[in-house]
Amino acid sequence: MALREAYAVREDLPTPALDAAWLADRFVSASAEAVIAAARGRFGDRLAMVSSFGAEAAVLLHLVSRVDRTIPVLFIDTGKLFPDTLRYRDLLVEQFGLSDVRTLAPDPADLEAVDPAGMLWMSDTDACCEIRKVRPLARALKGFDAWISGRKRFQASTRSNIPVFEVDGERIKVNPLADWDPSDLRAYAQAQDLPSHPLVARGYPSIGCMPCTSPVAEGEDPRAGRWRGRDKTECGIHLALPMENEQGAGI
Repeated sequence: MALREAYAVREDLPTPALDAAWLADRFVSASAEAVIAAARGRFGDRLAMVSSFGAEAAVLLHLVSRVDRTIPVLFIDTGKLFPDTLRYRDLLVEQFGLSDVRTLAPDPADLEAVDPAGMLWMSDTDACCEIRKVRPLARALKGFDAWISGRKRFQASTRSNIPVFEVDGERIKVNPLADWDPSDLRAYAQAQDLPSHPLVARGYPSIGCMPCTSPVAEGEDPRAGRWRGRDKTECGIHLALPMENEQGAGI
């Protein structure tokens, strides 16, 4: 029996919160690959992965490809990314044989209404992330019951207690690498000979949009270069995503 099939047989639980709690308890000590396989077995085609193709992305993308290369991978192109990130995306997609990578973009109407000059990041980073990342992802996740995230507990104090499965509004978020630390990531990348994001060697351990990402000095938090100097630690996609209204008019 395939690994993903081994976890497919179970009764549905009545709410995402109970489902997430059941899965988190059962797979608390499972390997990352087993967690991904369990999620695929549990949610089938209603499971997606969300990836920034950033500094640590290769490890999780490789693990997902080992379980099932057809799992949809959602990539948000905000229009403000480093060109290196776009080239890195193309490299990993080809090398890992990922067959369903979906590039998301901001709604042109949102940009015209809120950020016609493309400079909103200078005055309101939350609003900029909202229209360029949060809304495109919320639209793309319609039809999915669960999504795989690359979050890890070591990355920030706000992530220090994340479980491998957690409730995320009406969906379940899967965090296969929750308990991995930098040495685990390095060891796996070296063992599998995974290509590194080119910006890592230039001092970027966490990579987002070009205007809001800066190099990190030795001893700093790995995410210190994200929105440096601002009271902001998350773009918003890992907070409560907006849901479509009952008429389906959008978010």
